[in-house]
Amino acid sequence: MKVTAEKNEQVANMIFASIYPHYVNRLEKNGRTKEELHQVIQWLTGFDENRIRKLLQEKVTFRTFFKEAKLHPNAHLIKGVICGYRIEDIEDKFQVYKRCRYLDKLVDELVKGRKIEKIMRKKII
Repeated sequence: MKVTAEKNEQVANMIFASIYPHYVNRLEKNGRTKEELHQVIQWLTGFDENRIRKLLQEKVTFRTFFKEAKLHPNAHLIKGVICGYRIEDIEDKFQVYKRCRYLDKLVDELVKGRKIEKIMRKKII
């Protein structure tokens, strides 16, 4: 599927705090924890526990969430299909959408039981 400017804008305007409980519920139903979620969010964005909590309280949009993030240099290694979109095929001009799909993919990998060490990709030299 192709991402459109409208879809990118729709996702960019979504409130992170409205999606976050869905991540937590999905993970906890599959035996994973909120702490593990925070660990992968920190790896992807650089946000520590306090910063995540503050962003949730401020009800920031995904646009703001990812604008303030310091994306991990290995985030580009996140590949695969999520929500019908092949992440590596999402055009760079749809940056917010792509970054949201990065986060969705990390959550999906946690749900599927992948080890944290594998989720936090390390570039092989």
